[in-house]
Amino acid sequence: MGLIRKNSRLPRKLSTLHFTVAVLLAAALCAAAGASNPAAGSDPDHYLWKSVPAAQCKLDDKIPLAWNVYQTDNKKQQHLVLILLGRRYLAMDMHAKQVYNVPLSDLTASGPNWVSGDLFIQSRILPSENWTLRDAGPAEIIKLTLKDYNRLLHIELPHPVALRGLY
Repeated sequence: MGLIRKNSRLPRKLSTLHFTVAVLLAAALCAAAGASNPAAGSDPDHYLWKSVPAAQCKLDDKIPLAWNVYQTDNKKQQHLVLILLGRRYLAMDMHAKQVYNVPLSDLTASGPNWVSGDLFIQSRILPSENWTLRDAGPAEIIKLTLKDYNRLLHIELPHPVALRGLY
């Protein structure tokens, strides 16, 4: 059955008008929902951090009790990593080989994800040394020593899946 019946009591123009108004209203609501998300735009000062389920994290070859690894979906920002170690959040810039302390007040929960502003502030740099970045097949291995913990941090990040050859 179509949207407009032949024996309808409403004039055909009125039914078409209602349909057009409904479509325009739906489009306006979708546009407003996309504009209200601060991480949806291309603003470089806002990040949407998503958990990396296949990542691995170790401190001195032991898995921490509470840990998680987050990255952004933006391919240009794949070198930025947010790490939860216990109750402490660390932001890592692999290109600059810097680790930053992140107060929980700078992160906003958005479901299972986190939204934040710029976490890479010069005054929050944590001392680190002995950086090793290595491509090991399906993952990238990052090793560094956190000087305030005096412990070796070992992170394995899976490479993003390249779907270009599938279509």
